[in-house]
Amino acid sequence: MFKMINKNSILYIGILIFGIAAPFLFPAFKVQLSILCVLIVLATTWNIQGGEMGYNSFGNILFYGLGMYLCASVQVGMFFPLAEWTESGGEKTFVHTPAQFFQGMAVGLIVAAIVPTIVAGLIGYSILGLRGHYFAICTLGLGVAAGEISGGIEIIGAGQGFTTPPFPEVGSLDSRGEFFYFLSFFVLVLTFIAVRGIYTTRFKLILNAIRDNEDKAEAMGIETMKYKIIGWMISAFFCGLAGGIMGGLVGYIDSTDVAFDGREMGVFMVLMAILGGKGTLWGPIIGATVFHIFKEGFWTFFLGWQYVALGVLIVVIVIYFPEGIMGWLREKYPERFGEVIDEKDRKAQVELK
Repeated sequence: MFKMINKNSILYIGILIFGIAAPFLFPAFKVQLSILCVLIVLATTWNIQGGEMGYNSFGNILFYGLGMYLCASVQVGMFFPLAEWTESGGEKTFVHTPAQFFQGMAVGLIVAAIVPTIVAGLIGYSILGLRGHYFAICTLGLGVAAGEISGGIEIIGAGQGFTTPPFPEVGSLDSRGEFFYFLSFFVLVLTFIAVRGIYTTRFKLILNAIRDNEDKAEAMGIETMKYKIIGWMISAFFCGLAGGIMGGLVGYIDSTDVAFDGREMGVFMVLMAILGGKGTLWGPIIGATVFHIFKEGFWTFFLGWQYVALGVLIVVIVIYFPEGIMGWLREKYPERFGEVIDEKDRKAQVELK
């Protein structure tokens, strides 16, 4: 056990050091690295429903888009009239001081995390009673509806979009890249710690019981609806944070093509988790990293055919990696990548039974 803990500690410290050094080792790819951190957060949190609980959701894009709009709206509305900002190209009319920008971003991210969490809890009672493809289709509709509704709200730019506050001139362009990278990396570390902590508790076993046989879990006395809602709320919290960061990183929010882009980002978070391996801790991280590298490569070398190449990648994932990269590694090298059940996990399983 001591050796295992020691190896894990070395692994985590090594990854942390690499993450801190990454923008300096690859200075030309700070934006791509920031986006990668956001993608890992989205894939990791989607895995709570799709992997651990067995509820394949396309609705996490709702929380991502809400977080994006909420963070930018709070960041502007704290200091300037939001309606005037969106109506007249406010980034040219109003200028945030560095203090206003960072204060607004901090408060905006808090709101972007809390409000989607509340929304997830409210709508969870309505749709988490659905199962299988009915649930998936319903969540897909949530993202589409949110995009259409936000596209008609004038105060957040309606169809013309919303330009987020530009980064203040406190240094060079590198300062902006470093700020958003370390912000996204911090949220990634926070997400990993939270999810890993959850996966070491009885909560994970309950989610797995719901995935394997929900009716039987209910017969055992488990309040499945409560745990399903809590799981979705956890995902919504971190999806909202990811959306808030991405809005500032991109600099422009469109209702259907950026915020509630279920055709791309909503599908990407599902594919990344499947590619890496659903129901595992490291699977979504590996899947998001591999997917992002392939996607950026397609956009660089197959411009004009990038969606065709991406479609081929999706087909390859479904056919050749149905259990994901982690599933393949576990089958190929079970002694290295197989699940190890320690005494703590065994006691938790006994308590669940």
